[in-house]
Amino acid sequence: MSASANRTLITVCAMLATLMQALDSTIANVALPYMQGSLSATSDEITWVLTSYITAAAIMTAPVGWLAARFGRKNLFLVCLGGFTAASMLCGVAQSLTQMVAFRLLQGIFGAALVPLSQATMLDIYPVEQRGTAMAVWGVGVMIGPILGPTLGGYLTDLYNWRWVFYVNLPFGLLAMAGLMIFMPKAPLHKELRFDWIGFGVLALGMGAFQLMLDRGQDQDWFSAREIIIEAVLAGTGIYLFLVHLMTAKKPFINPAIFRDVNFSAGLVVMFAVGMVILASSALMAPYLQTLANYPVATAGLAMAPRGIGTMSAMMISGRLSARADPRKLMFFGVVLIVGSMWQMTGWTPDVARTEIVINIIVQGAGLGFVFTPLQVLAFATLPSERRTDGTSMLSLFRNLGSAVGVSVTSAMLTRNTQVMHAQLAENINPFNRALQVGGSVGRMLNPHTPHGIAMIDQMVNQQALIIAYVDDFKLMMLTTAPTILLLFLMRVPKKAPISLEHAAMD
Repeated sequence: MSASANRTLITVCAMLATLMQALDSTIANVALPYMQGSLSATSDEITWVLTSYITAAAIMTAPVGWLAARFGRKNLFLVCLGGFTAASMLCGVAQSLTQMVAFRLLQGIFGAALVPLSQATMLDIYPVEQRGTAMAVWGVGVMIGPILGPTLGGYLTDLYNWRWVFYVNLPFGLLAMAGLMIFMPKAPLHKELRFDWIGFGVLALGMGAFQLMLDRGQDQDWFSAREIIIEAVLAGTGIYLFLVHLMTAKKPFINPAIFRDVNFSAGLVVMFAVGMVILASSALMAPYLQTLANYPVATAGLAMAPRGIGTMSAMMISGRLSARADPRKLMFFGVVLIVGSMWQMTGWTPDVARTEIVINIIVQGAGLGFVFTPLQVLAFATLPSERRTDGTSMLSLFRNLGSAVGVSVTSAMLTRNTQVMHAQLAENINPFNRALQVGGSVGRMLNPHTPHGIAMIDQMVNQQALIIAYVDDFKLMMLTTAPTILLLFLMRVPKKAPISLEHAAMD
């Protein structure tokens, strides 16, 4: 078989692995109410189905580079694919909440390596001038998976039952394993490597506590709860000890030299910002359309769907252009599109035209696509090939961190700013307000001395406070994204030097 055909088959299998992991980050969300009844869980307990997976994946992303070097990338890839597929089937047959959480932990442990391994594999098997296109194809799975997850999960749950949300992974997992087993070249094993248990232990402590703090902070009223304070202290302690260990240990499991690469370090910051926008904007838009604009659930979903079209189109275009144009210019264009769409959203009111919503969402999706694909090229342009798997795992880790921080911060700000603005607007509800002195039916409806009038006024104040709070969140995402333009000036454009398929087997 020719090298080109072999490379194509490896790409298909790597894409299947990427899509499986990306889908499972959101596919179970819509099935939670159905799981809750089947597993006899409370509304608080059932969220552990999501939290356990996210936490395990976050902790196990960091050591992927060491594991790939010690046991070989192909061996690790096959073990993780097999473990992820088996854990998915176990989730489908779970009979209790304890079983489900345990199996989701396993799914997160095995699934953490799929995205960085598939990205590192594709970076190795494609020459520099084709990496833009390769990263565009790979990025479609990463970006579209979380978008399609709720839709596919809802369809499977409605047509069959919630267990099929997990069973659907079986055919794709087996197909990807068979393809990688046959076509992926073997890599050398470095049996002399010893695992850095101290570094991994403190990082796992810090990441796990930080993820739990973000996931449960809103429900527990943040730092007014003892649980959140303990998790914050553990997170700070763990991350601090990890940084100290990273700089002082002889052989940490993450080589600190990787952060001396300016392109890669700048790429981590940009990826963190992109991660914030990817999930936070979606998490905000759905309730905005349903709560304020009074869209039915199906209509809100259809209004948000074009974002995926914009992302996919921009990824394919930027992937082809990355080999011909300066990737920094493509990223600049993408950031401008994201910032422009967020700035447009700061002027929205609930009666915004549906056409404007769709156009804005397409533009925002295109902006993410124009940033994401060239970023993969630039971040690894100057990074030595032996550190590539470490790099892909760290990039995935920062994307996940950005998504977690984005959703938690925007949700917390939405709740807090709604309360603050409600209090400020309520100060104007007094007998001297001319709006309340209008006679006729309007005056009777808004009479603050009647229960009906008080209810009407409170509803209006709540709506206006919520609108302002959403605008503040849109501003936050805009201000988070805009400064990443400055990082583009630190990055260097990659040199067009080919890389052979035989070299891919040496990592």
